[in-house]
Amino acid sequence: MVFYDTIVQKEERIMSMRHEWKHEINHADMLLLRQRLRTVMQEDPNGVQGKYEVRSLYFDNAADRVLLEKVYGIKCREKFRIRYYNFDTSRILLEKKSKYNGLGTKQSEVLTSQQALAIVHGDWDWMMKSKAELIQELYTKLLAQGLRAKTIVDYTREAFVYGPGNVRVTLDYHIRTGLRGIDFLNPACIMIPAGDNTAIMEVKWDAYLPDIIKDLVQLQGRRTSSFSKYQICRMYG
Repeated sequence: MVFYDTIVQKEERIMSMRHEWKHEINHADMLLLRQRLRTVMQEDPNGVQGKYEVRSLYFDNAADRVLLEKVYGIKCREKFRIRYYNFDTSRILLEKKSKYNGLGTKQSEVLTSQQALAIVHGDWDWMMKSKAELIQELYTKLLAQGLRAKTIVDYTREAFVYGPGNVRVTLDYHIRTGLRGIDFLNPACIMIPAGDNTAIMEVKWDAYLPDIIKDLVQLQGRRTSSFSKYQICRMYG
C-alpha cells in the first residue's frame, strides 16, 4: 500500500508539472514582445493592465547550494522563498519551486506577516507544530540543510495568459536586489538595480505549447536560458 501511494503521488506530481522556457532579453525585445503578445493573449486580470510588483525573499545555505545547483544546471533541484505582491503584506506566501528534468512545479502556503518575520529572525519552534506540510518541510530544512534568508529580489512583472495549453508568458524587468532580509516586509527598504537593464521572458505551459504562441515568443538571436532572477541578484550581492 505504501509503495502504491508513493507511485500515485509521483504520478500526480508529474501531471501537475509545467514546461518552461526562459530568455534573457533587452529593452527593445521587450517592447516588441509586448506588442506581439497583446494581439493574441489576454493580460493577467490580477494586475493593473496585466502589470504588478513582486517581492521575494530567497533561502540558501552558507555554501550557496541553491545558487550553485542553478549555475551548474542540476536537473533535480528546489528552492524556497517568501513572496508578496504590490507591497501588500496582508497576503504573504511561502513557496517551494521544484525542477525535475526540465519540468517545474510550485507549492505554496499562506503566511501571516508575524510568521514571515519569525522565520527570518530564527524563531522556528512554531513551525514544527504547524498543520501545513510545506511549513514543516521548510522547518526541517532550516535545521538539516542550514537554509537561511539570503537575498531579496524585486521586479515588475507583466503577465499574459492564453487558454489552450494553459499558457502564461511573463516579462520581468526593473530587477532589483537587497541583502537585508530583516527588511523584507518594509516597502521602503534599500534596493539596488541588478544588472544593466536586464529583463527576462518566461513561457510556461502544460501539455503542449500552441504554435501561435511559439511563433509570438521567437526572437532572432535569442535562445532559451537557465538564467534566473535569483542568480542575477546574487551576482550583485
